[in-house]
Amino acid sequence: MADAKKIKANLKMRIPAGKASAAPPVGSTLGQHGVNMMDFINPFNDATREMKGVVTAHITIYDDRTMDWRVVSAATDEQIREKLGIQKGSGRPNSEKVTKKLSDKDLTEIAENKARDMNTDDIEAVKKMVAGTARSMGVEIEG
Repeated sequence: MADAKKIKANLKMRIPAGKASAAPPVGSTLGQHGVNMMDFINPFNDATREMKGVVTAHITIYDDRTMDWRVVSAATDEQIREKLGIQKGSGRPNSEKVTKKLSDKDLTEIAENKARDMNTDDIEAVKKMVAGTARSMGVEIEG
């Protein structure tokens, strides 16, 4: 472990998939840590070109001005709201339900998106988790 790089910063940025640019927040955030933003922007855009919406990039910046990063897809609740076309979930999910229901097809689609972030192939397990998030928002599942 003698060669371990010293971590200078851990960042989380929400960036539209495939659309990172030198403009804020990317340019200003990476610039203040002294790393070459193009070393992030081009590979990020290539890696996320096929994704939809806003993704979260977890960036680790080291003392030697190098960086590692990984992308996680949009938050589960965000994907549910997008599928249903709603602004927010219910403030009282146990007693007040959202008028729209999430179809099994949409549930499966969101679960397949999230499975990549979770390092699993068990879509049924991820579907249960997504369904739990939906319930906590007052969203019912069809079927």
